Amino acid sequence: MTDVVATRDPYLRRIWERTLQGTGVKFALVWVGLLVFAAVFAPFLANSMPLIMSKNGQISMPVLHYLSREDVVVLIAFVALIVLWVLPLRLNWRRGLAVFFLVIVAGVIIANQYVNPPKLIIYEDFRSPAYNQVDWKLMPPIPYAPTDYMRDARERGLQTAPLSEPSLQHWMGTEENGAEVFSRMIHASRIALSIGIIATSISMVIGVIIGGIMGYFSGVVDMMGMRLVEIFEAIPTLFLLLTFVAFFGRSLYMMMVIIGVTSWSGYARYIRAEFLKLRKQDYVQAAIASGLPLRSILFRHMLPNGVAPLLVAASFGVASAILAEATLSFLGLGLVDAPSWGQMLDQAVKSGTFNWWMAVFPGGAIFMTVFAYTLIGEAFRDAIDPKTAYRVKRSA
Repeated sequence: MTDVVATRDPYLRRIWERTLQGTGVKFALVWVGLLVFAAVFAPFLANSMPLIMSKNGQISMPVLHYLSREDVVVLIAFVALIVLWVLPLRLNWRRGLAVFFLVIVAGVIIANQYVNPPKLIIYEDFRSPAYNQVDWKLMPPIPYAPTDYMRDARERGLQTAPLSEPSLQHWMGTEENGAEVFSRMIHASRIALSIGIIATSISMVIGVIIGGIMGYFSGVVDMMGMRLVEIFEAIPTLFLLLTFVAFFGRSLYMMMVIIGVTSWSGYARYIRAEFLKLRKQDYVQAAIASGLPLRSILFRHMLPNGVAPLLVAASFGVASAILAEATLSFLGLGLVDAPSWGQMLDQAVKSGTFNWWMAVFPGGAIFMTVFAYTLIGEAFRDAIDPKTAYRVKRSA
C-alpha cells in the first residue's frame, strides 16, 4: 500500500513535465508570472511617492510608511512561497502547505499589530519641494499611484487631463478622473488574481469534501449528494452576485465567497467519478482493512491518486471567476475604492465618444488572462490523457 501511494508524486511530476512541452502553455505561464509579479510588487512598481530618497544625508523610504495590511500580507505570503519552493526543505506537500498557511496567519497577525491604520494620502505633497529638493531619490517605474488623480496638474504645467490618449508622460493614457491607466492596470491585477485563486480554492475545498463522500459511500449518500449538486448548478452565479451587491453593498470578499460557494459542483462531479473508480482498488481496501480513519482513506490515500482532473477544472475555474468579477465591474457594480479591469473597460465609451485605449488595454488584459488559464487547462487535460496527446502529435 505504501508503494502505491508513494508513486503519486512522480505521477504528478510526469503530468507537469508533459504540460510544459507545449509552446502555448509556456507563454501562458509567463503571462501569469508577470501578473503575479505585478500583483505582489504593485506598490513598488506604480506609486507617486519615492521608493527611497536621501535628504541632508539621511536616507528614508517613504513608500514603506504607506503600505497597507494587504500589502504586507501579500509580500509575506510571496516570500514564504518562494522559500518553500526554492530551499531544499525536506517537506512533503502537506507539511509544506501547512507551513505556508501558518506563515500567512503569522503575517496577518504581524500586519494587524505593527502596520499603522490607513493614512489619508495627499499625492500633491509628493510633488512638493519637501520631496523634490533632495540629494537624490529613486522613483517607481510608473511614478503615479492608481488613485492619484493629479488635481495639481494645471498648476504645475503638467499635460494631464481626464481621458487623455497615451503619450510619453502617460504610456497608456488616463481614465475619466485623470488617473494613470498603466498604474491602475498593475494594481488591478491584484483583484483579478485574488478573486480567481481564492474563489477557486473555496469551491475546490467544498467540492472535494462533498464529492469524496459521494464517491466513497455511493448508494443513498451519492443520490442525495447529486440532488444537492443539481440544485447548486441551477443557481445563476451572476444574478446571485447582483442580488447580494444590491442588498449588502460591494465587497471583494463577498464576491469570493459567493463565487466559491456556487461553483463547487463541477469539482464534486470530478472527485465523485474518480472515487467511484478508486474505492475498489486494492490499496484502498487494504487501508480499510487496516482500520485507518475515514479522513485518512479519503484525503491521504484516495485524493492524491485522483487529483489530476482537478488541475484541469481549477484552471478553468480561475478564468471563470475573473470573468465574473470583470462583468460586475463593467456593469458598475464592482469595487469603488480599488481599480479593476472591468471598471476601466466600462470607460471605453463615455459621452458618446469611443476611448480606444480604455478598451484595448483592460480588455486585452482580461482576454490574455482568461486565455492563459484556458491554455493551462487544455495542456493539463492533454497531459492527463495520453491518447489525446498522441492524437495531437499525429495530427501535427
